[in-house]
Amino acid sequence: MSKSYKEIMNQISTFIFDVDGVLTDGKVHVTTNGEMLRIMSIKDGYALKTAIDAGYKVVIISGGSNEGVKIRLQNLGVTDIFLGTANKVATFEDYIKNHEIKPENCLFMGDDIPDFKIMNLVGLPTCPQDAAPEIKAISKYISHIAGGNGCARDVIEQVMKVQGKWMKQFDAQYD
Repeated sequence: MSKSYKEIMNQISTFIFDVDGVLTDGKVHVTTNGEMLRIMSIKDGYALKTAIDAGYKVVIISGGSNEGVKIRLQNLGVTDIFLGTANKVATFEDYIKNHEIKPENCLFMGDDIPDFKIMNLVGLPTCPQDAAPEIKAISKYISHIAGGNGCARDVIEQVMKVQGKWMKQFDAQYD
């Protein structure tokens, strides 16, 4: 009998996210000089920072490359950012080996075909509500929220709640 996604959430120590279609809505606004602009959710940003502050590893592995996205993530405290990644599986395998992390302790949220292989390697493959059908088919959890609209917040919050860590940052403030 396979474990439910809530049971798997108990073992998650590392959150890994794709960018376009997960942390953004997948739309690219192109300016007249060719610059590509993306919109990211403040709620996702808050959750990423909260997870880092709680001691989780937060990793970005994306085929896309955008300096603005990198700066935004760095400002949230994300240090493990791999943009312009042609081989997500190799990047993932190197990362977990170098940090001595087991694949079953990783959650990956992806939304489209380039995420398929890596999602089959992690303990908890997840996706936004508007992911490609092939990605939904292999996900153990499908967020009710679309990419770029708080789906990362959804999975982070759920994992932290299952592990009794959500809202802990406020406990010390108000004791």
